[in-house]
Amino acid sequence: MSRQVTAPGRAREYETIYILRPDIDADGAERIGSRLAEVVGRESGRLTKVETWGRRRLAYDIAKHRRGVYVYLKYLGGGKVVSEVERNLRLSDGVLKYQTVLVRNDVEVEGVTIADEDVKFERLELTPLEDDRDDSRERQLGLIEPERRIDRSSEQAPAGELDDAEEAEAEGAADEEES
Repeated sequence: MSRQVTAPGRAREYETIYILRPDIDADGAERIGSRLAEVVGRESGRLTKVETWGRRRLAYDIAKHRRGVYVYLKYLGGGKVVSEVERNLRLSDGVLKYQTVLVRNDVEVEGVTIADEDVKFERLELTPLEDDRDDSRERQLGLIEPERRIDRSSEQAPAGELDDAEEAEAEGAADEEES
Protein backbone atom coordinates (compact mmCIF):
# COMPACT_ATOMS: atom_id res chain seq x y z
CA MET A 1 0.00 0.00 0.00
CA SER A 2 1.54 3.29 -1.03
CA ARG A 3 1.42 6.15 1.37
CA GLN A 4 1.27 9.68 0.12
CA VAL A 5 3.50 12.14 1.94
CA THR A 6 2.90 15.86 1.61
CA ALA A 7 5.85 18.14 0.97
CA PRO A 8 6.86 20.83 3.48
CA GLY A 9 4.58 23.86 3.20
CA ARG A 10 1.84 21.73 1.65
CA ALA A 11 -1.15 20.09 3.33
CA ARG A 12 -4.43 18.37 2.64
CA GLU A 13 -7.76 20.16 3.02
CA TYR A 14 -10.53 18.40 4.96
CA GLU A 15 -14.16 19.09 5.81
CA THR A 16 -15.78 17.68 8.92
CA ILE A 17 -19.45 17.99 9.72
CA TYR A 18 -20.55 16.92 13.16
CA ILE A 19 -24.00 16.77 14.70
CA LEU A 20 -24.54 17.73 18.32
CA ARG A 21 -27.44 16.60 20.50
CA PRO A 22 -30.44 18.92 20.06
CA ASP A 23 -30.68 19.64 23.78
CA ILE A 24 -27.03 20.69 24.18
CA ASP A 25 -26.43 23.95 26.01
CA ALA A 26 -24.28 26.76 24.63
CA ASP A 27 -21.43 26.02 27.06
CA GLY A 28 -21.25 22.36 26.03
CA ALA A 29 -21.12 23.23 22.35
CA GLU A 30 -18.47 25.86 23.03
CA ARG A 31 -16.32 23.33 24.95
CA ILE A 32 -16.46 20.90 22.03
CA GLY A 33 -15.60 23.63 19.51
CA SER A 34 -12.68 25.00 21.50
CA ARG A 35 -11.34 21.49 22.05
CA LEU A 36 -11.43 20.80 18.29
CA ALA A 37 -9.70 24.10 17.53
CA GLU A 38 -7.02 23.21 20.09
CA VAL A 39 -6.55 19.73 18.56
CA VAL A 40 -6.16 21.11 15.03
CA GLY A 41 -3.56 23.60 16.25
CA ARG A 42 -1.71 21.03 18.33
CA GLU A 43 -1.40 18.66 15.36
CA SER A 44 0.10 21.40 13.14
CA GLY A 45 -3.13 22.02 11.24
CA ARG A 46 -4.97 25.25 10.47
CA LEU A 47 -8.69 25.92 10.74
CA THR A 48 -9.92 27.74 7.63
CA LYS A 49 -13.68 27.90 8.16
CA VAL A 50 -16.19 27.24 10.93
CA GLU A 51 -19.96 27.47 10.42
CA THR A 52 -22.80 26.67 12.78
CA TRP A 53 -25.81 25.61 10.77
CA GLY A 54 -28.15 25.42 13.75
CA ARG A 55 -30.75 22.89 14.78
CA ARG A 56 -32.14 20.89 11.87
CA ARG A 57 -34.27 17.85 11.33
CA LEU A 58 -32.28 14.65 10.83
CA ALA A 59 -32.89 12.37 7.86
CA TYR A 60 -33.40 9.50 10.30
CA ASP A 61 -33.48 9.15 14.07
CA ILE A 62 -30.06 8.96 15.71
CA ALA A 63 -29.98 7.76 19.31
CA LYS A 64 -33.72 8.53 19.56
CA HIS A 65 -33.22 12.13 18.46
CA ARG A 66 -35.12 13.61 15.52
CA ARG A 67 -33.14 16.86 15.41
CA GLY A 68 -29.51 17.82 15.79
CA VAL A 69 -27.27 20.87 15.80
CA TYR A 70 -25.01 20.86 12.74
CA VAL A 71 -21.48 22.31 12.80
CA TYR A 72 -19.16 22.52 9.76
CA LEU A 73 -15.34 22.64 10.01
CA LYS A 74 -12.85 23.12 7.20
CA TYR A 75 -9.16 22.76 7.98
CA LEU A 76 -5.70 22.03 6.59
CA GLY A 77 -3.45 19.31 7.89
CA GLY A 78 -2.32 15.75 7.56
CA GLY A 79 -3.86 12.41 8.43
CA LYS A 80 -2.91 12.80 12.09
CA VAL A 81 -5.15 15.87 12.39
CA VAL A 82 -8.16 13.96 11.07
CA SER A 83 -7.63 10.97 13.31
CA GLU A 84 -7.23 13.19 16.37
CA VAL A 85 -10.29 15.34 15.52
CA GLU A 86 -12.42 12.23 15.01
CA ARG A 87 -11.09 10.67 18.23
CA ASN A 88 -12.15 13.76 20.18
CA LEU A 89 -15.57 13.79 18.51
CA ARG A 90 -16.02 10.10 19.32
CA LEU A 91 -15.21 10.74 22.99
CA SER A 92 -17.60 13.69 23.35
CA ASP A 93 -20.99 12.78 24.79
CA GLY A 94 -22.70 15.71 23.06
CA VAL A 95 -21.81 14.49 19.55
CA LEU A 96 -24.30 12.21 17.79
CA LYS A 97 -22.50 11.72 14.47
CA TYR A 98 -19.63 13.09 12.40
CA GLN A 99 -18.11 12.68 8.97
CA THR A 100 -14.84 13.87 7.46
CA VAL A 101 -14.15 14.26 3.75
CA LEU A 102 -10.89 15.00 1.92
CA VAL A 103 -11.55 18.07 -0.24
CA ARG A 104 -8.17 18.71 -1.89
CA ASN A 105 -5.03 16.67 -1.70
CA ASP A 106 -2.20 19.15 -2.25
CA VAL A 107 -2.76 22.68 -0.94
CA GLU A 108 -0.10 25.31 -0.44
CA VAL A 109 -0.52 26.43 3.18
CA GLU A 110 0.94 29.89 2.63
CA GLY A 111 -1.47 30.63 -0.23
CA VAL A 112 -4.59 30.17 1.93
CA THR A 113 -5.97 33.37 3.44
CA ILE A 114 -8.09 33.02 6.54
CA ALA A 115 -10.30 35.74 8.02
CA ASP A 116 -10.52 35.78 11.82
CA GLU A 117 -14.33 35.77 11.82
CA ASP A 118 -14.36 32.65 9.60
CA VAL A 119 -12.61 30.50 12.22
CA LYS A 120 -14.51 31.71 15.27
CA PHE A 121 -16.93 29.28 16.90
CA GLU A 122 -20.26 31.08 17.31
CA ARG A 123 -22.04 30.82 20.62
CA LEU A 124 -25.17 28.74 20.16
CA GLU A 125 -28.36 30.65 20.87
CA LEU A 126 -30.95 27.92 20.37
CA THR A 127 -34.60 28.24 21.21
CA PRO A 128 -35.97 25.62 23.61
CA LEU A 129 -36.90 22.34 21.99
CA GLU A 130 -40.49 22.25 20.87
CA ASP A 131 -42.29 19.00 21.44
CA ASP A 132 -42.32 16.87 18.32
CA ARG A 133 -45.54 15.00 17.92
CA ASP A 134 -44.90 11.32 18.19
CA ASP A 135 -46.43 10.29 14.88
CA SER A 136 -46.09 6.84 13.49
CA ARG A 137 -44.20 6.32 10.23
CA GLU A 138 -47.48 5.53 8.45
CA ARG A 139 -49.01 8.83 9.55
CA GLN A 140 -45.88 10.75 8.49
CA LEU A 141 -46.07 9.20 5.02
CA GLY A 142 -49.75 10.01 4.74
CA LEU A 143 -50.93 6.40 4.66
CA ILE A 144 -53.26 6.98 7.62
CA GLU A 145 -55.68 9.86 7.70
CA PRO A 146 -55.16 12.29 10.56
CA GLU A 147 -57.62 11.98 13.41
CA ARG A 148 -60.43 14.47 13.25
CA ARG A 149 -61.53 15.90 16.52
CA ILE A 150 -64.84 17.70 16.46
CA ASP A 151 -65.72 19.82 19.42
CA ARG A 152 -69.51 19.53 19.49
CA SER A 153 -69.97 21.45 22.73
CA SER A 154 -69.22 24.80 21.12
CA GLU A 155 -71.06 24.09 17.87
CA GLN A 156 -74.54 23.15 19.12
CA ALA A 157 -76.99 23.58 16.28
CA PRO A 158 -80.59 24.43 17.02
CA ALA A 159 -82.82 21.35 17.28
CA GLY A 160 -84.32 21.75 13.81
CA GLU A 161 -81.02 22.26 11.95
CA LEU A 162 -79.31 18.83 12.24
CA ASP A 163 -78.23 17.24 8.99
CA ASP A 164 -79.13 13.64 8.09
CA ALA A 165 -75.91 12.07 9.39
CA GLU A 166 -76.17 13.81 12.76
CA GLU A 167 -79.85 12.81 13.08
CA ALA A 168 -79.01 9.16 12.40
CA GLU A 169 -76.18 9.31 14.93
CA ALA A 170 -78.45 10.91 17.54
CA GLU A 171 -81.19 8.29 16.95
CA GLY A 172 -78.63 5.45 17.24
CA ALA A 173 -77.38 6.83 20.55
CA ALA A 174 -80.95 7.17 21.86
CA ASP A 175 -81.75 3.57 20.87
CA GLU A 176 -78.64 2.30 22.74
CA GLU A 177 -79.64 4.17 25.91
CA GLU A 178 -83.16 2.66 25.90
CA SER A 179 -81.93 -0.94 25.66
